[in-house]
Amino acid sequence: MADHPPHDTSRDRATTIEELRASGWVSRPIKHEIREHAIHKVASGEPLFEGVSGYEKTVMPQLENALLAGHDVVFLGERGQAKTRMIRSLTGLLDEWMPIVAGSEINDDPYHPVSRYAVDLIAELGDATPIDWVHRDRRYGEKLATPDTSIADLIGEVDPIKVAEGRYLSDELTLHYGLVPRTNRGIFAMNELPDLAERIQVGLLNVLEERDVQIRGYKIRLPLDVILMASANPEDYTNRGRMITPLKDRFGSQIRTHYPLEVSTEVAIMKQEAAPLDLATPDGVVTVSVPEYLADVVATFSHLARASNQVNQRSGVSVRLSVSNYEALSANALRRGLRAGEHSVVARIDDLSALPASSQGKVEIESLEEGRDGLILDTLIKGAVLTVFKDAIDPAQTRAVVDAFEAGTVAHTGEEITSAELAALVDEVEALREPVLTLTGGDQTPGAIASAVEFVLEGLHLSKRLNKDSAGPSATYRGRV
Repeated sequence: MADHPPHDTSRDRATTIEELRASGWVSRPIKHEIREHAIHKVASGEPLFEGVSGYEKTVMPQLENALLAGHDVVFLGERGQAKTRMIRSLTGLLDEWMPIVAGSEINDDPYHPVSRYAVDLIAELGDATPIDWVHRDRRYGEKLATPDTSIADLIGEVDPIKVAEGRYLSDELTLHYGLVPRTNRGIFAMNELPDLAERIQVGLLNVLEERDVQIRGYKIRLPLDVILMASANPEDYTNRGRMITPLKDRFGSQIRTHYPLEVSTEVAIMKQEAAPLDLATPDGVVTVSVPEYLADVVATFSHLARASNQVNQRSGVSVRLSVSNYEALSANALRRGLRAGEHSVVARIDDLSALPASSQGKVEIESLEEGRDGLILDTLIKGAVLTVFKDAIDPAQTRAVVDAFEAGTVAHTGEEITSAELAALVDEVEALREPVLTLTGGDQTPGAIASAVEFVLEGLHLSKRLNKDSAGPSATYRGRV
């Protein structure tokens, strides 16, 4: 196996068909091209593309099989499962540059032209026909299926302007090509395919089987070279439409996607996708960090929501929920730090109060009573904190902490309490030091200590080992006796 991807034509910058032949360039179908690059990736142990986590042992082997088999693919899954990202990333399996007949609207192959324009041009100029080079990013076409999508959008239509210029209606040059022909020799994606009207779906049947299109009854046949990808939501919960059976039958593979199976995978996606919030101010740079245990809380919240009977599971709980919540947590920490004049801000339990606002539009609550959405989300957040606390802290490490609070220690928390004030509680309650340092990994900066202190206190409260009195954004923790 070669050490470089096959068929790299980036150096073969021919300008005519004659020069192209001399360079040794060989034409091959799009599916063969993708298969060659996929073979190289699989043989070398590389992933098909970067930036998609959690599918290594589930979705990716199925996708590799589909590409090696030369199948058109439909990805079936709930919202926020990286279906569109995977489809768009497939352009990385194309040659970096591809030659086309210069001026062609449908990327005509210089050796095998299909449009009337290219056929006539080559008949006139022969091997002197000029060629252009198209980058692989321009060989991708995409359409979001909407009820108003027409055959003209996808396949093509008569261009009245070209007719007005004096051409006959029977002249193939009067055609205005749609998105599918314009993606000839490339990848065409249809997002949310079931939303496409059934009569329009019929128009894709020839593309998938006979590999041609017919426009407005013209006696033409465009033998297109396209690989078709589609995304769809499971039909058992979408009421907006369905994928017609003959169209399903023409897709070579149907691949079921899923949400991250592990909290650690969801955390990795959150960190990859979340926008950084470090901020330059007149007083210096303000940095924001989220401790691992709080990142686990955000991811666990999503996992609990996906298992909750109070959340509509048919609509799904997108990974975008985790990303938005992670960003909201960081933003609340930044706002709190700016008001306190801190330059190294660490997120803490207080900042979880920002999650309901970033969750409301992404989670469909199923409740018989009005106004319970906030309560249900709050319960899920508390459940996430408790779950992570039990995994992170050995109960033996907190017995002495509970004893200290039962002996009369009281702790105040809230946005108005600075990191230094919260961190000082470790000096007051020496028993806090062990669980706190377990959480911080030895980091003894005020922000890290304060965040860990508050997490331990909240975890003990949710474990029913400490009492908590809340008053708006502030809270007081005390013993239960």
